[in-house]
Amino acid sequence: MKAGEKITFPFATGTKEGVIEKVTAKKVTLRVDFPHHPHKRIVRSIAALEAGAAGAKKKKEVKKKEKKKEQKKETKKAQKKEQET
Repeated sequence: MKAGEKITFPFATGTKEGVIEKVTAKKVTLRVDFPHHPHKRIVRSIAALEAGAAGAKKKKEVKKKEKKKEQKKETKKAQKKEQET
């Protein structure tokens, strides 16, 4: 992360895009354009920004794993029914 980079970050229920103004040891200052408040400065922790970006990917991975587990359970149930009959 460097000053001047554009970054998307989680904000409320969606995501916003902002420009990094300043980077300190643990925090980042972003400049974000809101409809009635242009160039608003927002401070976020670096960990929150990194977790927010990775958080969306992790949710998708978790859903995929759950689907695979459900499919395995269904196939096992079907195999047991076939063996019983």
